[in-house]
Amino acid sequence: IPYLGASLTTWLWGGFSINDPTLTRFFALHFILPFTIISMSSIHILLLHNEGSSNPLGTNSDIDKIPFHPYHSLKDTLMLTTLITTLFIVMSFSPNLFNDPENFSKANPMVTPQHIKPEWYFLFAYGILRSIPNKLGG
Repeated sequence: IPYLGASLTTWLWGGFSINDPTLTRFFALHFILPFTIISMSSIHILLLHNEGSSNPLGTNSDIDKIPFHPYHSLKDTLMLTTLITTLFIVMSFSPNLFNDPENFSKANPMVTPQHIKPEWYFLFAYGILRSIPNKLGG
């Protein structure tokens, strides 16, 4: 960020390099942020159900309205129960379904496997890294 980058980085790091204050600040951020998001989402849902949402069409009809509880609450509870039950069944009867077959081979610290690739959720970064032609570029 122009004009603010160096001072913002120094303030965020808590010094001129990444050190203990940086770890403390980011640990506190990662601890507090989920509670903040959950509380703000709860307040939003509470206000949404008390006041109602705005209608972009401009029609104000009470005919189409249904109460949130018990209809949507029951649907949410049923879907959550189905999801947890499915996950429990898959993990109970086929725990190795999502494991890489390479995890079952005996480890040998003297031999590097030929086909090392990251997990699927890191493949985008791996593709970016592989697109750089030389080692000095990144």
